[in-house]
Amino acid sequence: MKVWKKRSYVLFIILTLGVITAPGVFSQQSGREGAKALYFNKERRFKIVQFTDIHWKVKEVEKSDRTAKLIREILQAEQPDLVVITGDIVNDPADEGWKALMPVFTQSGIPFTVTMGNHDHESNRTRQEIFDYLETLSGFVGEKGPEHLTGVGNYMLELRSPGSGNVVALLYFLDSHDYSFSRDVVSDYDWIRFDQIAWYREQSKRYTLKNGRKPYPALAFFHIPLPEYKEIREQPTTIGERSEKVYSPLINSGLFTSFIEMKDVMGIFAGHDHNNNYSGMYKGIGLNYGQSSGYSGYGDIGKGARIIELQEGKRGYNTWIRSDKGDALYYNYPLGSSFRDEDYQFHAAQKTKRYAPGLQYLYYKGAYKSVQEMAAGQPEKTGIAKEIAADIIETEENFGMAFTGLIKIPSKSIYRFFLSSGDGAQLFINGKLVANNDGLHKIQKVEGFIALEEGYHDLKLLYFNTRPKKQLSVSFMSLDADEKAVQGSILYPR
Repeated sequence: MKVWKKRSYVLFIILTLGVITAPGVFSQQSGREGAKALYFNKERRFKIVQFTDIHWKVKEVEKSDRTAKLIREILQAEQPDLVVITGDIVNDPADEGWKALMPVFTQSGIPFTVTMGNHDHESNRTRQEIFDYLETLSGFVGEKGPEHLTGVGNYMLELRSPGSGNVVALLYFLDSHDYSFSRDVVSDYDWIRFDQIAWYREQSKRYTLKNGRKPYPALAFFHIPLPEYKEIREQPTTIGERSEKVYSPLINSGLFTSFIEMKDVMGIFAGHDHNNNYSGMYKGIGLNYGQSSGYSGYGDIGKGARIIELQEGKRGYNTWIRSDKGDALYYNYPLGSSFRDEDYQFHAAQKTKRYAPGLQYLYYKGAYKSVQEMAAGQPEKTGIAKEIAADIIETEENFGMAFTGLIKIPSKSIYRFFLSSGDGAQLFINGKLVANNDGLHKIQKVEGFIALEEGYHDLKLLYFNTRPKKQLSVSFMSLDADEKAVQGSILYPR
């Protein structure tokens, strides 16, 4: 067996007393965790470029040259702080392929790391041998991970503030393996194992405790998508190409549940399915496909990379696709929509001032089945409500209400409104139906988007209830602010 020669490149910069490591530069920390760390840049941002499914083939010279050129162009254009390659990187023969591809990354001077894919296993090199080779390369910041864990490449990176040097975010990397032990009976693709999940939970718990029991914002990277990717494929709020089924494991080992319980991971990034590049949200966590990056791999939605940008001190990220077909698919987490103003038609504010807060309301008595049925009736009472609430009227059931007035929007932004009700409700802003929760149903929450200028905007809310337990609430968030209830202090009568 041919032995790969080790190279003596060294990129590590040691953070010593009185010396500040440059933002975006890798350093080996000597903290108690022993995790490797990178730094946010001077603008307090951290940019990641995710390449996936490169499928480098030495014999396909023309396609390999195109792939290398595209990668270099993306790195030059984006100037990221970290490159993550999420699997299916090199096809057989491994020795020649890895040695041909890796200079594209080492010569960039940008820290990079990898997770293994199912096709990487098919080469004439084991995962262990591949990581042994990668660890000799300048700029490589990954590691094999604990020997007792299933797989190779289970590790984490700290993201630190350039000012204080404190940890402010985390990146998790997991080996999603290749094929299951019983492809014809259990599942075609393997699943992330219980010991890997336990390891993640241990790291998450330790870091959360050190942060005063507040979880750090975190991202997770691996190759094969989780079964939960299927749940958002057809959601109207999901952005991107969905031209291929989700080839996830048929066994759900519970990693996503652990992400929910530990409350740190806000976004997951995978590859594997070349004709998918969508982003969406499920149970409060962002699910994202990368963009297939290599011309030797299948796929007809273009070749390129996914860009991810974090902002220090904020639990969220912006992401988009840069490909040979142009930039596209701009997505913000946790807003769950595009973060670009040009993707929306903004509603102009009214030129008016209001001083006495509140909303006009009409009260209807009856057992309604829809808000339209209620609104067609005759109101029994009218008045001014100090806030949006179902308990303004003491009646417990079989009634309806119509709220009308103005809402004062604090700043120009894209807004996501949430409407929670038991039975039916509809929220209109400037005559647009933003959130539709109509019909007879238990308490449930719906949402919708609208782009608003700063100032006063028309608001109408229709609501009815037939149940002993009544519920009505409205909240909103924007690119600049987390979700909060619509308070009576920003509501005004016309």
